Amino acid sequence: MDTPNTHRPRLIFLTQFYDPEPAYKGQAFAEAVRDLGYDVEVVTGFPNYPGGKVYEGYRIRPWHRSIQNGVRVTRLALYPSHSDSKLGRIANYLSFFMSAFLYLCLTARQASLVYVYKPPLTVGLAAAASRVVHRRPVIVDVHDLWPETLPATGMVSNPRILRWIDRAASWMYRKVQFIILHTIGFRETLLSKGVPADKMQSIIGWTNEYSLPTTRPDGLERLEAMPGLKLLYAGNIGPAQALDAVLDAAALLQQSGQVRMASFCFMGGGVSLEKLEIRASELNLNNVIFLPRVEPDKVGAFLEAADALLVHLRADPLFEITLPSKTQAYMYAGKPILMAVNGEATRLIQTANAGIIATPENPQSLANAVRALVELPSSERCRMGQSGREYYVRELSMDKGMKQFAEIFSRFGAQK
Repeated sequence: MDTPNTHRPRLIFLTQFYDPEPAYKGQAFAEAVRDLGYDVEVVTGFPNYPGGKVYEGYRIRPWHRSIQNGVRVTRLALYPSHSDSKLGRIANYLSFFMSAFLYLCLTARQASLVYVYKPPLTVGLAAAASRVVHRRPVIVDVHDLWPETLPATGMVSNPRILRWIDRAASWMYRKVQFIILHTIGFRETLLSKGVPADKMQSIIGWTNEYSLPTTRPDGLERLEAMPGLKLLYAGNIGPAQALDAVLDAAALLQQSGQVRMASFCFMGGGVSLEKLEIRASELNLNNVIFLPRVEPDKVGAFLEAADALLVHLRADPLFEITLPSKTQAYMYAGKPILMAVNGEATRLIQTANAGIIATPENPQSLANAVRALVELPSSERCRMGQSGREYYVRELSMDKGMKQFAEIFSRFGAQK
């Protein structure tokens, strides 16, 4: 078993979601921080995302400690839930908040710095509140804006509740030492709320820079067998993704006699999956298939087998300043992207010359974009994919991002 180096400055990495969950910043990030010269302790929950069921091989207990490739991993008790039940989601977030707050205040070893990856807001609140007991610096990495994300995803719409959540978020922004933002648009929003400009920095993140699996994952043959252009959506399937509009686009192509022009493949899980499957059955779609979620290290094989990759979010003002994390994964895969997200995500694809743009929640626009991809010469689709890959390597790679993180960590107390 690898043993962390206790002579290094200690950094606590607090995140509710972590490997083997499909975590945006997971084990690879923790190891990269370790390689910067820090003794890293990950504080996280027991894996249950996105299905809301604890993964095989784990069971809920007050805490569990392990060491994974030189990184301490401490898992804390939480209520597992990721259904469409609002009470279940609240219990999930609040239970981890309490576990994290108590651990940071009472049990965690002394650390130079606490780095928090958020969502949800409650993770950042736990770290900020723990400073009442320990005055160690806290840096929060914001990938979802709260409360804005709650009405956008349909989770909370009550104005009174949203005002209280906004106050909690504002309190957290005041208490933490520094804020890392996932997009440029997030920065503008927080500036409008009075957060000082010198307290923030935007770092557009990277993806899991995977290698293709050595064995063929189950389900790959189903994607490969689909006719026409193989358009793959890989990721969470929930209200924010509004993928019923994509089914309507598939129906338009089928109704026009172009059922074999393109195939739509949805791979993943989430609270809207069952409804989407029922709707596809009701529409009697022959150009749509559903594949279950696969382990993160197997996703690359499916991206490689697809001809084009789809990003889609609801037409909501919040999502105009959001960059879905699958965007970087798709660019790294080197495949053309059909981007149906207004705002910052669209501008990135246009800047990188990495794909075709469609209007979100507009089936006709989506169908037209699919036709445009089909009509392009295969060499042009390859050029789009390669352009996206080159842009990713040049501007968005983990190596480039980690240099920015290293400077911030050093600046705020984790001195080597």
